[in-house]
Amino acid sequence: MRYTVESADAGQRLDQFLTRRIKKASRAQVREAIDAGQITVDGEPAKPSHKLRTGDVLDYPQIDAREEEQTPEEVDLDILFQDEHLAAINKPPGMVTHPAKGHWDGTLTAALIAKFRQLSDIGGTSRPGIVHRLDRDTSGVLVIAKNNEAHEELSRQFADRETEKEYFAIVANCPDRDRDIINEPIGPHPRYRERMSIVRDDPDAKEAQTFYEVDERFDGFAAFRVFPKTGRTHQIRVHLAHVRHPVLCDRLYGNRARISVGDIARSDDTRAILTRTALHARRLKIKHPVTGEPLEFEAPIPADILATLECLRKYRSA
Repeated sequence: MRYTVESADAGQRLDQFLTRRIKKASRAQVREAIDAGQITVDGEPAKPSHKLRTGDVLDYPQIDAREEEQTPEEVDLDILFQDEHLAAINKPPGMVTHPAKGHWDGTLTAALIAKFRQLSDIGGTSRPGIVHRLDRDTSGVLVIAKNNEAHEELSRQFADRETEKEYFAIVANCPDRDRDIINEPIGPHPRYRERMSIVRDDPDAKEAQTFYEVDERFDGFAAFRVFPKTGRTHQIRVHLAHVRHPVLCDRLYGNRARISVGDIARSDDTRAILTRTALHARRLKIKHPVTGEPLEFEAPIPADILATLECLRKYRSA
C-alpha cells in the first residue's frame, strides 16, 4: 500500500502515524514491519522514530491486525524491583515472553497481566509491558514498562544502545583467548525459518556485536561472561556457535538438548543435570525512564546452571 504524507501529517513519528492509519494494528506490529524493512519512506528503510515530512511517500504492507485478549495466569514471579513506572523481574527458564505460534498459554505476559494492575499498551494486547525479550529457555533480568511514557523511554535506551547487558553462559570447548569480540551480521537462516545465521551478503542482515570473556575454564568446556552490544534475535547463541563455542543444550545451534552427569564425568551416569540452554541474563543497567537515575538489576545464577558448574569443577577442572 502507498500513501503520500500531507501537511497535516508532517512532524508525526512514522510508527505512531501508521498505527493510527492501519486500523486495529498494534504499534508493536508496525514496529516489527519497520524493523523487517517492509515499510519504506521514499523507497528507503526508515526508523520507527522517523519524523514525517510533507510529500514523503510511504510504502507499507497490509498488516494482519488480529489479536486475542490474553487470560491472566497466576504465577509466582520473582520481582527484583518495581515502582509506579517499571518493574524488573527474574524470568524463569522455559517461559515464553509473549504468545507466539505453538506457545499461547503459560506466557510471561499472561503472568504480568495477573500480577500488575497497569502495563503499557504500546505492544498491543499480546505484549503488554514488554520492552525487550528473552528466549524461552533463557532465564534472568527482564524489564517491564507499566505505562507508555516509561515504555517509550526504555525502548529508546535499548535502541540507542545506552543499556548495559551481561549474560552468563556455559559453552562447549575451551578457548585459547581470555576474551574476544565477535562482529558478524545476523539475519534469517536461508533454509530454517526458526533459526538465525551469520549472513554477510543479505539485505535483511543486521549489524551485531558480542564481547565475551572467560570466567572459568574446564576440560572441554568453559564459562563465559557475555556482553552483547546489540540486541539481535538469538544473537549470543548464533555468535558463540559461529566461533565454535555453542551454548550447552542449545536445541537450535548446538548438538544436544540434554547434558547428563555422565557426559561430564565420562561415566555411565544418565541422570540429567541440564535440560535447557545454559544462558542467563545476569545483569542489566538502565536509566530510570522518568527520573534518569541509574539503575542496576542482577538475577542470581539459577540452580540448574550452578549444578552444572559444580559438576564441571568436580570432573573437568582444567
